[in-house]
Amino acid sequence: MKEALFLLADLWMIFAGYFYGWRFIRRYGNYLLGLEWMVVATSGSNFLLWSLLSGDSGSVLYDVAYFFDAFSRSVGITLILVMGLMKVTHRYKPSVGVDVGVFGVAIVAGLFLRHFHGADLHHGGIAYWVAVFYVVVNLLTAVFLGYFVKRLWDAGARWPAIWTALVTAAGTTIAITYDFFPLPFDDASRTIFYTAALATWGTQGFVYFRAYRALHERNAVLDANPARATETLA
Repeated sequence: MKEALFLLADLWMIFAGYFYGWRFIRRYGNYLLGLEWMVVATSGSNFLLWSLLSGDSGSVLYDVAYFFDAFSRSVGITLILVMGLMKVTHRYKPSVGVDVGVFGVAIVAGLFLRHFHGADLHHGGIAYWVAVFYVVVNLLTAVFLGYFVKRLWDAGARWPAIWTALVTAAGTTIAITYDFFPLPFDDASRTIFYTAALATWGTQGFVYFRAYRALHERNAVLDANPARATETLA
């Protein structure tokens, strides 16, 4: 039963990543969010293959999994997420060079930080501070998402605001639990934790897309009616 739920959670994350990532690119031209969503989906696909084919820690798929993990935890679902959402909160339009540059930084971070996954945090050292770094950047991102929630609420998108707040709280809980608070009732493979994490990350992809769409549509209404935009700002 646990294994079936794990596979369903992973399939959900893969679907949400590819489907909504493509829609970010096709409908809104947002390559930052679109490509990051697809990175998450590719990570889930790799994780699924690794689980089904071998589950061996010596497999190349195992190393690839932790590259994607470090990629998104360090820069992807932090800096790239914030920059992508700023398109509807601040009308931010990064250049192609910025898009390429930030993904380049994420790749370098993923290649470097993946080496510290699984190290014994109780012995301190750089592995401990890498784990702290992941939590800190997640919390900083959550602060921006709190602002994003407020923008949704002020725009009258109450349900997207509520769901964004809830899924962000769930994501932060996963981030804190990941390295520092393993579930005492979980198995050696952390099946319960990873099931919850994959389900949460997939739901974040779905919820953030709908929240983004709500603010995009609000901006389109204001752009079509400048007088109303002036009243709103006043």
